[in-house]
Amino acid sequence: METLEKIALIFTIIGALNWGLIGLFDFNLVNFLFKDMEMLEKLIYIIVGITGLINIGLFFYKIEMK
Repeated sequence: METLEKIALIFTIIGALNWGLIGLFDFNLVNFLFKDMEMLEKLIYIIVGITGLINIGLFFYKIEMK
């Protein structure tokens, strides 16, 4: 489970950094890197969303365990 947690955290951080860039500079890094690959760009957004949900679950699970 530890590996899944680390992967989820990495993707969530990538998503957070991308949203920070959008908010501060109106620059979408994912779109910039994958502009010609719309399906891959959409897949990255889906993965970031799923990993965000995983991290929410882990957050509440770890709080409950204390």
